[in-house]
Amino acid sequence: MVIKVFLASSSGSTAIKKKQQDVLGFLEALKVDYAPLDIACNEDNRMWMRENVPVEKKPTNGIPLPPQIFNEESYCGDYETFFDAKEDNAVFAFLGLPPPPGSKEAKEAEKAFILENGPVENGTVEIETVESETVENGTDDAEDEENLEAEEVEEENLDDDSLAPVKQEEAQEEVEDEEAKGEDDQPVSEGEEDLGSEEEEELRQLEEEEEAPEVTEQEEEDE
Repeated sequence: MVIKVFLASSSGSTAIKKKQQDVLGFLEALKVDYAPLDIACNEDNRMWMRENVPVEKKPTNGIPLPPQIFNEESYCGDYETFFDAKEDNAVFAFLGLPPPPGSKEAKEAEKAFILENGPVENGTVEIETVESETVENGTDDAEDEENLEAEEVEEENLDDDSLAPVKQEEAQEEVEDEEAKGEDDQPVSEGEEDLGSEEEEELRQLEEEEEAPEVTEQEEEDE
């Protein structure tokens, strides 16, 4: 970006010459690159300046006087606006240029930015970001642990449900075995014992009766 300063080298006005010298001297002190464009010796420069100065910035007679300052095609202002910017330490802003780091204008611009937008510290932002990430990760880990515990409980319940019929069958078999053993171990009742004795007695009597005739016949033959 080139700063264009339109001036009249052969002006007979002492005031205009002084204003031009003030502008050029201050730009040189700030080490701002600029291009002086003479309107006294160059008709094209004079016509371009008059056409590109905004209407609201022109004097009553419609003919702007030097010095007039432009940043490329963009109009910056005349001597009065330049002087006001110099008093406010805002010449770079007036020219549409970024102030050099460490300059008084840069510090003023930084203060104005802080007052308007609030302080922004990189360290604070980074710390908040790290803390938020930690909290999110911690929350995610806790949720994962809870989900794992819930899954384990569900698996245990499923195992219990699947094993329940088997356990019931085993318990039923044990009960039946105990009942069978109990029946085998039960003592024989007195009625059953008497019934067995009577049957044995009847068998003996039958055997004796069968043997008795044989003895009688033998005795008769002997006689």
